Amino acid sequence: MASDQDTRRKARSDYIYRRMTAATIALSLGISQATFGRWKKAAKENGDDWDIARSASVIAGEGIETVVSSVVEDFMIMAQSLLDEIKNGELALAQKVSHLVALADAMTKMTASAGKLAPKISELGVAQDVMGYLIEFVQENFPQHVAAIMEIIEPFGERLASRYAS
Repeated sequence: MASDQDTRRKARSDYIYRRMTAATIALSLGISQATFGRWKKAAKENGDDWDIARSASVIAGEGIETVVSSVVEDFMIMAQSLLDEIKNGELALAQKVSHLVALADAMTKMTASAGKLAPKISELGVAQDVMGYLIEFVQENFPQHVAAIMEIIEPFGERLASRYAS
């Protein structure tokens, strides 16, 4: 049976170099996600930040555009989750609009930053910026159509991502 230190080293290696998720590492090594989280936190407190090492490894191996693309992809997954919650949740219409405007703003800022680091992603940022302006325009001028725009934005966002992110 592997020692605790060997298992910890394997967890670190899988996280940094194989870019595995905490859940996958925990499952593969027979540890809890909480244990993985404690190891990662303890390492950071001792000057070994696994997230920084992971990013450095990706940049060294694949370049900054891969890292930025990964961040954009993760953001889009979270944005999709939020859109699903807005669409299917029990929120009042005003709250839904507020969340959509905040999401559009966050998307604009995130993609602008990403575009500076990886110009290839910049086109997607412009497209998402236009989506944000469209949401604001509908909110201000056609509030009765907010529900319809919410229904349209979700699949259109996916189409934009597939067109400009590849």
